[in-house]
Amino acid sequence: MSDEKKLTPQHKIGSGFGRDSTAADVIAGIDLHGKTAVVTGGYSGLGLETVRALASAGAAIVVPARRPDHAREVLAAAGLAPGVPGGDVSVAAMDLADQASVKAFAAGFLASDLLGASGSLDLLINNAAIMASPEQRVGPGWESQFATNHLGHFALANLLWPALAAGSGARVVALSSTGHKLSPVRFNDINFESGYDKWQAYGQAKTANSLFAVQLDALGENSGVRAFAVHPGGIMTELQRHLPREEMIASGWMDEAGNVDARFKTPAQGAATSVWAATSPALHGMGGVYCEDCDVAEPTVVGSPEARVRGVDAHAVDRADAARLWTLSAELTGIDAFGS
Repeated sequence: MSDEKKLTPQHKIGSGFGRDSTAADVIAGIDLHGKTAVVTGGYSGLGLETVRALASAGAAIVVPARRPDHAREVLAAAGLAPGVPGGDVSVAAMDLADQASVKAFAAGFLASDLLGASGSLDLLINNAAIMASPEQRVGPGWESQFATNHLGHFALANLLWPALAAGSGARVVALSSTGHKLSPVRFNDINFESGYDKWQAYGQAKTANSLFAVQLDALGENSGVRAFAVHPGGIMTELQRHLPREEMIASGWMDEAGNVDARFKTPAQGAATSVWAATSPALHGMGGVYCEDCDVAEPTVVGSPEARVRGVDAHAVDRADAARLWTLSAELTGIDAFGS
């Protein structure tokens, strides 16, 4: 197979939106009444803005949350609650780091009246994540960032597959980031048993998020389910909770007075690409690509001044690695909606 055929087709489509577009901008004119969405981490930062935009278009949304009572308080304060027109959002308990919790949420959701009339789930947005966290093992000894950001969402999507496939044109959005540039998937040392590096672990997890979208799209296309990976941009949210202030200052993310660098987006701008990938009619018939700034991203220009912050690296859209990661993830979790 040639190198070109190994990779997904990464080329801008001229969406009409850009870096400064907001979630409200990209959802304008889109009608989601009668549609159901699940948004992980939908009660803070980008997730909250994503939920706000989808609800404004008429979608009914379920937010799985590790702290469900806190999530309900935040969403209620934002005017988002079950049965509220333009804000129909409900919460259910789920911890992505706990496979039993993911299974319990999925079983409850599939058995509930939260699905659309056709029993379908129209949008799944895998938004929740942890970043650069201290070394921690979860489950049977999995590295926590890989387990939470990737394996939790992998299990969730597979368990919800019957509902995704039941509708017409469901979309799955996996939030990656330019963090993918920090590390490919380390197939020979997934759990960093040879020594932990918090940023390489984050990079591996974000690469895994992108590869997940590549393979889910390949597997789901015949059922009308398309998947997209998204880089939301740099945004100051609770995702940075594990980072010391001194480290963020040294990285140029903020100055010593706490002023955030102008390169950072607002949460509303950061949520825009997720919402665009989930709802834009311009993406009809497409999938399996990595998006940024409300458009399909171009391949990284290796060696360029912007190589670290723009474009998608080849290892994050490699079809062979995507299939390999899917097989490994199915083995680790014991879950595969497409297995024989």
